[in-house]
Formats: sequence, C-alpha cells, structure tokens
Amino acid sequence: MHLTLLSIDWLLLIEKCVLILIIISVSLVIAMYETWAERKVAAFMQDRRGPNRAGFGGLLQPMADGLKLFMKEEIIPTSSSKFLFVLGPGMAMLTAMMTSAVIPWSSHFHLFGRDVSMQIADVNIGILYIFGVVSMGVYGIMIGGWASNNKFSLLAAIRGASQIISYELAMGLAIIALLMITGTLSLGKMVEQQQEHGLYNFVVQPLGFLIFLVCAFAECNRTPFDLSEAENELNFGYHQEYSSMKLGFYLFAEYINMFISSALMASLYFGGFDIPFVNDAAFGAHFGQNPLAILQVVSLFGKIVLFIFFFMWVRWTIPRFRYDQLMNLGWKVLIPLALFNMLATGFIVLLKAHGWHF
Repeated sequence: MHLTLLSIDWLLLIEKCVLILIIISVSLVIAMYETWAERKVAAFMQDRRGPNRAGFGGLLQPMADGLKLFMKEEIIPTSSSKFLFVLGPGMAMLTAMMTSAVIPWSSHFHLFGRDVSMQIADVNIGILYIFGVVSMGVYGIMIGGWASNNKFSLLAAIRGASQIISYELAMGLAIIALLMITGTLSLGKMVEQQQEHGLYNFVVQPLGFLIFLVCAFAECNRTPFDLSEAENELNFGYHQEYSSMKLGFYLFAEYINMFISSALMASLYFGGFDIPFVNDAAFGAHFGQNPLAILQVVSLFGKIVLFIFFFMWVRWTIPRFRYDQLMNLGWKVLIPLALFNMLATGFIVLLKAHGWHF
C-alpha cells in the first residue's frame, strides 16, 4: 500500500499536532509550578513561609528560577565527552515527554462537526509502549554520569540505573496482574472498563496498586529513593557537572516524570478521567459532550494533583534509605509480593473462567 498526500487525513494530523503542543506546554507549565508547590508544601510542613517575594504568594518564582537557569553560564568540562554530555539531559527530557502520548486525558470533544480525541495515540499496546519509553530514561542518567568524566557522577549514575532496572521488574509484575483482569494493553480501554463497571481497579488490585506506587517513587528518583542524588554521599549526584539549562532539563524531567506517573496511576487504578460518583454517559446526554469532556479533564487533573501532593508529602516526611535497604526492598520484598499477587490473580481468573463466583 502506497501512502500518498491525498490519502492523508490532514485534519486529523493537525488535531494530533495541536494536541501534542498543548500536552507538552501543559506538562512544562505544571513542572514549573511543581517546584513552587514543593517548596510551599515543605514550608508548610516545617512551619515556614516558602517562596513569597516574586509575585503574589511567590507565583512568579518558577519564572524567575527558569530565567536564572537560562542566564547562567554554560560550562562543559574539558575532559568530558561533549556530544554525550549534551545528549544525556536531552534524552532524559525526551523520554519524560514521550510517555504522555498514550494517556487518555478525556473522552473526546465535538468541534466543527468532528469528534476530537483527547488521546494522542490510542495504541493497543499502550502499556508496552510506556515500559519501553521509561526504560530508555535509564540511558539519560547513565550517559550524563559517564560523559561527565567524574567518578562521583558515574557512581551516582550506576546507582540510579540499577535502582530503576530493579524496580521496573516489580512494576512490570504488578501490571501483569492488572492485565489478567482487564484483558487489554490499551490505557483507553482500561479507563472505559472502569467507567462501565463503576469499579476502579485499585479495589480489585490493592496490592498491585501499592507495589506500583512504591515503584513509581523509585522510577522518579523521589525520596526516599533518591539515592542517585544523595548529596551527602555523592556531591549532588549524576548531574554534578551540569549547569544552566542542561541541569534544568534533568530537573524538569524529574518533575514531568512525576506528573506523568500520577496521570498513569490515575488511569490504571482510579478510573482516569472518570468523574467520581457521576454517571458520565447520563451527564453527557443531559448537558452535552463538550461540558462532559471539560469536567473529565478537570477530574483527571484533580486526581493527578492528589498524587503529586502525595509525592511531596512523602519527600518531607520519610528519611532517605541506605542503598542496601533500597535494593533489599526491591528484590526481597516487592518482587516476591508482585509474584504472589500475579499468581493469586491468575488463580482467581482461572476459577472464574470455570464458573466459580465470589
């Protein structure tokens, strides 16, 4: 089959390009204000004021910080591998943004006589796509640490890579149990199933959700799993030699990963854009599709904000683990629990297939 210019749905292509621009812009703005929110949460928990100089309540502080990063002198160590030194933060930022492609942000809008989907790509292997992209994020950390030609950066990068690889195993096993129940790899279909059944997946997979949540902390390098940035041991970690916006890319990638991880957990276990305690179909039939889609976006972002707050709350509550404790938790606790959860789920699914009901 030959693809010609006439066979391309140009309106669909424009819709997807606009949606990509919107999601990237929103992700960057949210990452900016996550830094402000984190400092405010920390200040509240420590009985301080937090940022309050730049703008009302410090709301312009993220812009001031971004301008500072842009204006700072850009330093590339003479002994570093310059190409890889630039590639590392670029890859970290790229992989953080790519994950958002398969997340359904709402059902659809009805504009100009067309149904405009709020999902960039509703691929039937969405979960596999996410794991493939997330696994590439390891290279951003490893390349940055190795290219710096700094032993502390390299040690931190090795720590970060081994941590992410270890916790991806438990995360994958937790997802397998969820796939046994849903029977699909598509995030869109998972959200639709939760809407139709009126039952969120965290109710039927509480252990799987808990394992996934802990692994999400480790994947995002968030406290108590920020061992690749252990300042008291490794002098600022794998991005020690970075400055200006190269450092900004690494920091932004962490906050974007936190935002996308929250959206993913909301979609997998909490109904995604489903509006709690509301029949979405009945609401759409009464008020129209566009008001429904707007409320669905608000619902999803409300769940995301709660997860982001939980990320920040844990950071300022729980102390950092030792590295041996981190690896013991991953290999000796989470992976056996995930295997048990997968086998128990498979046993229940098998019993239901043979006529047993609970």
